[in-house]
Amino acid sequence: MRFGVKDVLIGVDLQYGFMPGGNLPVADGHAVVPVVNRIAPYFDNVVLTQDWHPPGHWSFASSHPGRKPYEVIRLPYGEQVLWPDHCVQGTHDAELHADLDIPHAQLILRKGYHKAVDSYSAFHAADRTTPTGLASYLHERGITRVVLAGLATDFCVAWTALDARAAGFETLVVEDACRGINVEGSLSNAWDAMKDAGVHRIASADIG
Repeated sequence: MRFGVKDVLIGVDLQYGFMPGGNLPVADGHAVVPVVNRIAPYFDNVVLTQDWHPPGHWSFASSHPGRKPYEVIRLPYGEQVLWPDHCVQGTHDAELHADLDIPHAQLILRKGYHKAVDSYSAFHAADRTTPTGLASYLHERGITRVVLAGLATDFCVAWTALDARAAGFETLVVEDACRGINVEGSLSNAWDAMKDAGVHRIASADIG
């Protein structure tokens, strides 16, 4: 597959917090970094996202006495998985992986900085109404197709893919450039939801 000026690669949350040794590690998460590095030069346009939580974020189990990570509670905007404290602003856990080598990336978009609402998607917070501005940015630049890679497949990648489709973009997910958390079947559920929305699954070998 060939990509041009109307395509964008979005590298989702390639941060230490989601790598082995991080506060919310995704199994084998570090393995996606060289894959993303390899495919990025085929794209004129690259956006990177960064989970950027303030201390005491409501998605942290530590913010809810008596609750444990991976429990699900109801917040004003709906059900919320409670996570270990991760990607706190200004910490090493929140930094992009040092081996990420994409100097031509044009935008680093931070999300999850509203203390009372989580934000998996690069397009909207989890309340589904608070925009990040990414859709407008891409539309204004004439982008029509979004290609996704990063962490984690079943949360931030999937939610971003679904929102990209809802915003009118053709959307592809590079499967081997992603890794999932898989909380109680969340990975297969995410792939099913993406398929139903018209998201296409490709491999990094398809790019070039």
